[in-house]
Amino acid sequence: MTLLSRRITLALFLLSAAILAFEINLTRLFSVAQFYHFAFLVVSLALLGFGASGTALALFPHWGRSQPHCSLSRLALASGLSMVGAYILTNGLPFDSFTIAWDRRQVGLLALHLLALATPFFFGGMAVGLLLSLAPQVAGQTYAVNLAGSALGGLIALAAPAWLGGEGVVVLSAWLAASASLMATGDGRRRTDDGHLSPVIRPLSPARYLAAGLLILGLMDTGLRLSGRPSLALLELKLSPYKGLSYALQYPGAQIISQRWNAFSRVDVVKSGGVRSLPGLSYLSTQGPPPQHGLFVDGDDLSPIVLPGGETHFAGYMPAAIAFQLRPQAQALILEPRGGLDITVALALGARQVTAVEVNPLIVEAASSVYADPRVHTIIESDRSLLRYSREHFDVIILSLTTSYHPIRSGAYSLAEDYRYTVEAFMDALERLTPEGLLVVTRWLQTPPSEELRAFALAVTALERQGGDPARQIIAFRGYNTATLLIKGSPFTPAEVDAVRAFADSRAFDLIVAPGLRPDEVNRYNTLPEPVYYQTFTALLAARPRDAWYAAYPFDVTPPTDDRPFFGQFFKWSQAPQVLAELGMTWQPFGGAGYFVLLALLGLVTVLAAALILLPLVAARAGPGAEGRNRTAPGRRPSVYTLTYFGLIGLAYLFVEIPLIQRFILFLGQPAYALAAVLFTLLLFSGLGSRIAHRVPQRLALTLVAVMALVLPWLLPGLFALSLGLPLGLRLAETIVVLAPLGLLMGMPFPLGIRWLERAGPSGAGLVAWAWGVNGAASVVSSVLAALLALSFGFSAVLVAGALCYGGAWLTVVVSSPPAPGRYAPAGQRPRPPDYSPSGSPPA
Repeated sequence: MTLLSRRITLALFLLSAAILAFEINLTRLFSVAQFYHFAFLVVSLALLGFGASGTALALFPHWGRSQPHCSLSRLALASGLSMVGAYILTNGLPFDSFTIAWDRRQVGLLALHLLALATPFFFGGMAVGLLLSLAPQVAGQTYAVNLAGSALGGLIALAAPAWLGGEGVVVLSAWLAASASLMATGDGRRRTDDGHLSPVIRPLSPARYLAAGLLILGLMDTGLRLSGRPSLALLELKLSPYKGLSYALQYPGAQIISQRWNAFSRVDVVKSGGVRSLPGLSYLSTQGPPPQHGLFVDGDDLSPIVLPGGETHFAGYMPAAIAFQLRPQAQALILEPRGGLDITVALALGARQVTAVEVNPLIVEAASSVYADPRVHTIIESDRSLLRYSREHFDVIILSLTTSYHPIRSGAYSLAEDYRYTVEAFMDALERLTPEGLLVVTRWLQTPPSEELRAFALAVTALERQGGDPARQIIAFRGYNTATLLIKGSPFTPAEVDAVRAFADSRAFDLIVAPGLRPDEVNRYNTLPEPVYYQTFTALLAARPRDAWYAAYPFDVTPPTDDRPFFGQFFKWSQAPQVLAELGMTWQPFGGAGYFVLLALLGLVTVLAAALILLPLVAARAGPGAEGRNRTAPGRRPSVYTLTYFGLIGLAYLFVEIPLIQRFILFLGQPAYALAAVLFTLLLFSGLGSRIAHRVPQRLALTLVAVMALVLPWLLPGLFALSLGLPLGLRLAETIVVLAPLGLLMGMPFPLGIRWLERAGPSGAGLVAWAWGVNGAASVVSSVLAALLALSFGFSAVLVAGALCYGGAWLTVVVSSPPAPGRYAPAGQRPRPPDYSPSGSPPA
């Protein structure tokens, strides 16, 4: 079988890489500029551009067929130009998610965001959909090139920010699309009357000038960034005024002295006299905060970098000081110390050696003055990986407080997974303690108790699973804004309890729970109307059965697990009336809607996806003569089987991909590694699967992929338990080996479905563009629904949902009347390969 022309293949490959690189980078940019909820919302809706592209092709089935080279070139150019244009426009719009509940202008600005950002995906989707509809008989090859290019785009989005910054990746994506445009519109060949191919020399067109100009400007910008020179100020990312970095820069004389990007973060260091942060410091401390720089990750979550040479008397008034009082000359392990405050405290209080485990190398570079101390052993690694493979035991382990204070009542910060705060993580930490060692955990105080109470629930559950007695092994106390847990691997001795009492009294810290603690010993210094922390902590500890107590509590404070690691998700449906009643009256993104933003997003994308899917059907039936005008439109022979099949496989792909990326964050240690390994493996091998799909019966392919997705929730925990301590290189290799067969199978259902439609005759072939749109629209719904399912039920439930969707697609094939897709056409009846000539002349 003749393959796609080399120019078309390379153009599609480059365009696919550009689109996915832009998509991934867009999420990172908006996470920095706004907040993750906003990034998730905007990018999810913008991706409906893919679904809209299929709708447009179904409504105008003859568009682009006469000159496919030129059409593909123009679409690639439009996608590249709109990448830069959409970024510049949305970066300059004064959108304010905090005031949208009462300022209706913000609704219009949000809609403009979505419309602008959807355009690159619309044009890119049009290009892929056009090629699929032009030649359904080689859909496997077209889809394979699309997926392989996307795999490269995923790697670009992860590797390029370190050299170009997030803004530079936008430009890089645009000039990749421009390169695709030039490649597609290059000199082609047309078929003459006698069946021979003759060269066609096309004159330079305005589109080619534009593409060349975009390519040249893009290369110039990339070159400037690689050389460290300033680029266009127009492209500089603007942060929300509510970001911590924006607040810090308002202080007179404040300035950014360092800014670095990598695959999963932007790290800024600010020099400012206004940076004075010591979370948990006792108000009895006679020394104020020492000279500091402020470290910000993604423009938020201030972490102080204590400058060398300053006084450290304050260290004795920090909550963690009691651990070093109980364990002098301690061998300490500090997990994700960020700017190094806990390192400074540990060294000031006499720690013999500090092992600092930080997952982000940019943070270590930014706070090098702290990490460079000869008593500090720095390891760039996930704390979970180190806890699993390390054979050392420590006198003190500190789980550093890495986030700024955020109100949690509405669940507005619930989407991010945190594998440090799971039952399994606490059990791993307890395993690394010496027999008398202490685990120290500090969280922000919330009213009513929530995040500090959940941390306590984690400690209780971890100790109970290891056969311990939480009532004798946990001491908790609070200051005016933080709560600290001391967790011991064995029961506290009376002398240790007395020492903690004396420390709390001398520092004006209030005890919450401790062995032998009396009610009259609580709520002494930071006085509340009721001792709510003592009441809730002791009630949780005494509750039997505890599940009933969790169910009755106003917030979801059940202990997170590795399968559902959302420590910040506190929303329960019983909160709904209060959240809705306070909507627009709390100073939070989207008026405090929080979790309801996700529900509204799901409803919105479902409605929009349904509209995109149904619009071609309605248009094909509307008005006199519609039948004749749209003989290849889906309205001619609307098929519930087509809708069901392509909708289900669109849902299924992301139901499998998204939870795998999130689960492998734990296994590989860094989000960037997980995203790169999982995305690259699934997309690349899906491309290979698409290329060989014609050799596999469709029912068999769907059966195998459904079974494999169903087995993964039970396979992965055992794999992680056995291999989490292996070196990173071996874990990456193991990831590829485990996921490659799955990716191979996941790439087969779509091209096999296209072959099914193509074998059904002209009416079926006319449904290809519509099927592409259905698949794209369903994928967007899937991304939002997967997040909600994971928050509520865990990643395993999402994988099971993916398996069920593939099973539903198998059932659709079984009960449908068209011939079973994926079978070979009889000899002599196989369609001829397409002719992608610039003139569009039909094959002889």
